Amino acid sequence: MLCLFTAMVFWFFNALNKNYTTNISFPLAFEYNQIAYIPIRPLPTEVRINVTGIGWNLFRRSTGLKVPPLVIPMEHPSQIKKIVGSTLPTFFANQLEGLQINFILTDTLHIAIEHKFQRWIKLRLDSPSILFKKGYGMSSKANVLPDSIFIEGPISLLNALPKQVSLKLSQRNIDKDFAEDVEVKFLNEELIDRNPPTVMVRFNVDKLIEVVDSVDLKIINAPTSSHPSFQGKQWPCVFAIPERQMKEFKADSVYAVVDLKGFKRGEIKVLPVLHGLPPFTQIVKTDSVSVKF
Repeated sequence: MLCLFTAMVFWFFNALNKNYTTNISFPLAFEYNQIAYIPIRPLPTEVRINVTGIGWNLFRRSTGLKVPPLVIPMEHPSQIKKIVGSTLPTFFANQLEGLQINFILTDTLHIAIEHKFQRWIKLRLDSPSILFKKGYGMSSKANVLPDSIFIEGPISLLNALPKQVSLKLSQRNIDKDFAEDVEVKFLNEELIDRNPPTVMVRFNVDKLIEVVDSVDLKIINAPTSSHPSFQGKQWPCVFAIPERQMKEFKADSVYAVVDLKGFKRGEIKVLPVLHGLPPFTQIVKTDSVSVKF
């Protein structure tokens, strides 16, 4: 067995001293100004090449032992969308010491690199998306601190963002005053640096008191010489007032308005607008009004 092992070792070392032709996958690296540019998709990590060389070199390359990547320099990376495989030998000729390139097996390397861009972006809370516990609602203005952040990323992604971005809360069944850090999220957020990545959101929450009432109905901006008519002078409605605002509620100060501006004469159905309600009151139930004029 010892003789057999020794013979195998001699055969192996002798075989590695001969020339061979084979296909090998080489690691890739791209050389460009990473301060000014950023990839919007992962760059290719390897290229497959048919090479000829001494067995030792091929063995070392194929096993990946201390193999430096092949470098592709790019002076203007944002202008390069693809690199055809047949053009690669010019980049690799001086990087594959001891190996001869026969041909490139990889057909095309697809590149997606853009200029880095920077901008400030305003933030606001998307109030309609907040999930309150049933019977509760917002009773103050929402404060976002800071109300703008500095972002950096690919120019196409940053230019596609609106001037103001809406924050959405992940919390559900909110029934008390809210003051928490909220992460600023974007599509493809892994490509966008945010400073800061989170902001403080504050607003008051209160129990809602439901009020069923009938209010006076008024018409404004009626066409000249018209005589608008509608059924009933009172308009039934249901609204919910934050408990802390109930002290400001005066039933006789609430009225509904039908604005006829822009309408032609005839009969229309329109939803009146309530006036005189305390701040942050929610309309629970209303009906449209039929007006002839």
